[in-house]
Amino acid sequence: MAFTMHSHSGQFCPGHAKDQLEDIIKHAISMGYTTMGLTEHMPRTSLEDLYPEELSDPPTSLAALLPRHESYLLEAQRLQKQYSPQLHILIGFEGEWLRPTYKTLVTTLASHPSIDYFIGSLHHINSIPIDYDAAYYARAVASAGGTEESAYARYYDQQYEMLQSLHPRIVGHFDLVRLLSSSPDRVISRTWPEVWERIVRNLKYVASYGGWLECNSSALRKGLAEPYPSREIAEEWVRLGGRFTLSDDSHGIAQLGTNFGRALEYLESLGVGTLWTLKREASATEGEKAKLVEVEVPLQSVKDVVSKW
Repeated sequence: MAFTMHSHSGQFCPGHAKDQLEDIIKHAISMGYTTMGLTEHMPRTSLEDLYPEELSDPPTSLAALLPRHESYLLEAQRLQKQYSPQLHILIGFEGEWLRPTYKTLVTTLASHPSIDYFIGSLHHINSIPIDYDAAYYARAVASAGGTEESAYARYYDQQYEMLQSLHPRIVGHFDLVRLLSSSPDRVISRTWPEVWERIVRNLKYVASYGGWLECNSSALRKGLAEPYPSREIAEEWVRLGGRFTLSDDSHGIAQLGTNFGRALEYLESLGVGTLWTLKREASATEGEKAKLVEVEVPLQSVKDVVSKW
């Protein structure tokens, strides 16, 4: 079976992704996906958190975010019901941790009856985006002390704050901070021991509450040599007995399943033979959350589908 636990659409992430959500779902079905997690970005609540493409009319851009999220939930529920015979659709969102005050918003959004899970992600250091472009990344590094080592340390400290506050079932692109780094393939455990201590601390914390890391193949289409997380982090996660789920982090039809073959080979090289996803069992009582069951997926069964693409 093929699945992804992290995806976006142009319908609900305009300027950031492409294609209507229903068209993406139809294409996923045609590829042989059996489970798909919908995880549009959660709304932000401050003008200072807008991206450049949203700044032509900041108040209007900001005002549109929460209604768009509400529209997403309605459409996701409609699609979940309509395509249930062909695709098991999970409804979630990608959480943002721009600052600790976002805890209340994330937990409130997560409490909605239709939400099955959310991804705990960190796209910022000190509220400055780290994956938008080189200029923003440089600003984030400067805000953290001016060196990449200090920026990495700050990233993992803020990630730890997020983990402690939210306990996300799935941790998104664990080491996103390396994307625009001057040396994304550096071996942290050898070059920056204090950063590595933070990484291990965070991994142990995720393991302590039963969270999962995603093997996120989007790093490969963005030019990195390995998926998120990098090999040394993934090896430590395996050593801790941690579980992996699988994500394409797609932003439209063209990115569905991109580099899944390479990601699966990477996982096999780590000795990973099992992936994990979720199955929702609808509640008999309207307005109550569905029960979620953890599902063990043999990695080979995913490979069998991917090999036909």
